[in-house]
Amino acid sequence: MTQIGGIILLPITQQSDAMKSSVDEIRQRFDTDVERFSNLQTGQTATVDAPLAMSLVAEAAATVTPHARHVLDIGCGAGNYTLKLLEHRPGLDATLLDLSRPMLDRAAERVGAATPGKVVTLQADVRDAAFPDGTFDIVLASAVLHHLRTDSEWEAVFGAVFRWLRPGGSFWVFDLVESPLPAVQSLLWRRYGEYLAGLKDSQYRDEVFAYIKREDTPRPLGYQLELLGRVGFRNAEVLHKHLCFAAFGAVKG
Repeated sequence: MTQIGGIILLPITQQSDAMKSSVDEIRQRFDTDVERFSNLQTGQTATVDAPLAMSLVAEAAATVTPHARHVLDIGCGAGNYTLKLLEHRPGLDATLLDLSRPMLDRAAERVGAATPGKVVTLQADVRDAAFPDGTFDIVLASAVLHHLRTDSEWEAVFGAVFRWLRPGGSFWVFDLVESPLPAVQSLLWRRYGEYLAGLKDSQYRDEVFAYIKREDTPRPLGYQLELLGRVGFRNAEVLHKHLCFAAFGAVKG
């Protein structure tokens, strides 16, 4: 158990689902935050190294999948990751998936202006989404998978992404992760709290920790890398890890 400011945090994965926000509550929060997420450099300041991770993910996806024609952006927000990918692979078709209709509308506007390719939006939870097998060449998932709850949901979503990709396609993630070692988790959480307080103040830190406690159920990086292999991906690669955030991906053989 960790206490920072007025917030007492259990290890995130040990918190009951009954304590967590509903999908609709999460959607409502993002509906009102479109402007902040529309900035490539400052849209995710609460996320450590967000601009660096976005650049690494975009360039890795473009480099590993040079034949790419179609990208799926899960939890696309205002479209930042797809926009960054288009800097390296112009002309892609893009399917944008998000809970929030205002986010999707902004993403479609921005991505549509950046590519002559087809842009499709889908307002849905990734757990409910369905696409034909082999539809996409690249799948991106930034700051979204931590909303998954149970191990069965994690496995189902990773398995679905594997099926949706064409052979040779790649899956790239940047997200909040949890340490499997409680002492290390406490250390990382304390350091992350210092980062947040340094950005603004202790009130901001406590606000961020409060919505993480309400909404998120991240899994360790090692868990996710093992899961990638279990559902069929190969050559998993960690691009970056800093405190409790990691960027990583893998290829469909």
